[in-house]
This record gives sequence, structure tokens and C-alpha cells, in this order.
Amino acid sequence: MVLKWFKKGNKNYPDFWMDYLEHFKKFEKTPIKETRFIAFDTETTGFDRKKDRVLSIGAVAFTGKSIPVNGSLELYLEQDIFNPDTVEIHELMKSSKVNKVSEIEALKTFLAYIKNSVLIAHHANFDRNMMNEMLSRHGLGMLKNKFIDTGILFNKSKHIIYRENLKEHYTLDDLSKALNVPMIDRHTASGDALITAIVFLKILSRLEKRKNLEWGYLLNR
Repeated sequence: MVLKWFKKGNKNYPDFWMDYLEHFKKFEKTPIKETRFIAFDTETTGFDRKKDRVLSIGAVAFTGKSIPVNGSLELYLEQDIFNPDTVEIHELMKSSKVNKVSEIEALKTFLAYIKNSVLIAHHANFDRNMMNEMLSRHGLGMLKNKFIDTGILFNKSKHIIYRENLKEHYTLDDLSKALNVPMIDRHTASGDALITAIVFLKILSRLEKRKNLEWGYLLNR
């Protein structure tokens, strides 16, 4: 189906996209401690952003150092593309009995949830690219939010947090082990989002004790 705002030359974007953009019209430099962060994760049919599709999105929002999980987001998406090789990882069967929504409905819900919050993900470029590809398929622009990658943040701060020389590439399992974070519901979007949020807060807590933190240090460039 060709959505009406997707037609060539049509600049009448849908209300939900315009509502999302509205959040970025005013720039406010919020202190880190008062910022609304959202840790999120996607489970996908594979790693090719053009060919593969998002199966589920999980996200948790928090301000400060507590994570109210009752305000989390969990979406399962309808999909026509299915890769049996990835079932063992994300455990989402095409015929699984969960409530699923279309891509466009998932985008509406996700954008309304994140607003202009700072987004956190592990290997953030992958999740950002998958979401941007979804947006592109529906004739919309890219995510405008600022991003923090927990892998990158841990890597560049490891010599501040730890004395020992650790490796250069970290999985979410590596960070969970290093920071003593329970791996609850690992390899589900909602579970990985929660783990990522806790990992971020633990890194932040250690950095606050050793470094005068500024946004330029935390954000992906």
C-alpha cells in the first residue's frame, strides 16, 4: 500500500510525524541528572537493514537513577520476512501468539513514546539504522534524537573506571558481566533494553565519581 504522504512531491506528512518533530523545535540544554533517557533495543530477522525487518522493539524510560519498568514499551511487529536461522536468538516465531502491530503503527507508538529523549542502545548504530530504514519505507525522515552507545561509552571510559586493560570490543554480555548486571530476559527486546539501561546507569555512576561529566563525553558523534 502506498501511503498518501509517501507520494512523490507530497509534503503533507502525517500528524504523528509532525508531532514528533515539534519536540525538537526548542533547544533546551537539560542537565544530565534531569534528562529523560530511553534505553531501547530491536530484535530483527537479520543484520541487513535493507533486506531484514524489525520483529520487536523494547524500551524503558527513566530520569535520574531509578528505572520505572511499569512505564516500559514492548511492541511486536507483523512481518512477511522470516529467517529461521535467527529464531534461536530472538525466540520470536512468525506464528507466535503475541499481539502484533503493523510497521506504521509501531512507528507511531515508538515516536510518541520517545519524543525528544536521549536514546541509549548497545551497538546503537544498528538499532538506529533499522529504525531509520522503517521510517524511510514510509516516506518519513530519520530519528532526530541524540544517541548514546553503551559499548562506545564503556570503551572510552574503561581506563577511568578500571585499572586493567580490557578488550576493544564488548558485547552486552561482556558489559553485564563486568558491571555485575543480571541478564534477565536476554535476547528479548524488552529484556535487553532494561539490561542496557542498568549498564548505562552503572557506567554513569562510576564516571561521576572520577570525571566532571559533560554531554560531549556521553553522546555519540
